[in-house]
Amino acid sequence: MMPAHSTGPGMRPSPARRSDREIILATTTSVSDTGLLDALQAAFESRHPYTLTIAAVGTGQALELGRRGEADLLLTHAPEAEKPLVTDGTVLRRRLVMHNDFILAGPPADPAGIRGVALTTEALVRIAGRGAPFVSRGDDSGTHRMERSLWQATGVSTAAPWYEETGSGMAETLRIASSKGGYTLTDRGTYLALRGELQLEVLVEGDPVLLNPYHVLEIDPDTFPGINAQGARAFADFLLSDQAQEIIREYGAGRMGGPLYLADAGRTESQLEAPR
Repeated sequence: MMPAHSTGPGMRPSPARRSDREIILATTTSVSDTGLLDALQAAFESRHPYTLTIAAVGTGQALELGRRGEADLLLTHAPEAEKPLVTDGTVLRRRLVMHNDFILAGPPADPAGIRGVALTTEALVRIAGRGAPFVSRGDDSGTHRMERSLWQATGVSTAAPWYEETGSGMAETLRIASSKGGYTLTDRGTYLALRGELQLEVLVEGDPVLLNPYHVLEIDPDTFPGINAQGARAFADFLLSDQAQEIIREYGAGRMGGPLYLADAGRTESQLEAPR
């Protein structure tokens, strides 16, 4: 982690940085694994006098970096975990950038018989009932939090031999699930980016609970006076700009057979629909 310096009474630590032109972004492995963030970073840095330093971790870790003032802004996908940071003074501004959805992927033979099941919870019950391998990220990421909430809704215990936690990002978890002939919950974008190397198919999709919105959260400089608030605002505004939204809309459309994310500048979560 980056070292923090001390602040006055009532203030929280802020990140030490190498330059006033550095912006520290904490974000999810999914945005990094798909390559989208590389495209956005290149476009931003070509037009702005800032350098983006990226900490690509699980959403849980990204939110914790924000709580400690060790990042200038966050790009995460766990709405219920993000909102408390707004109310407690950690985050100054939270805006919707884009979304895709989660899917259940699994082996083409589908030994649990979940293909086309409408409710994700029903599919999970079938997987558990058959003792079919299920591979979880197990890393407190946004994807892992979604998966945990789905298992909790089923009432099924995952303390069983068929359930494995990798403690890794989405890309590595997909590769492990593929090698073991297992099922996994994944964001659609990372799956599409890697599907050419996976022996996994999309088996369950379209359940409204699987929507996966990404928000940009700017850390509050009144709480962390040492952060680069100006740079954070510049990158956050860029993500909502026409240029960045076009990159999001088009990314993956050719090479991967369809866009990995839907652009959402100016929209609210209530207006989102599952990608088709």
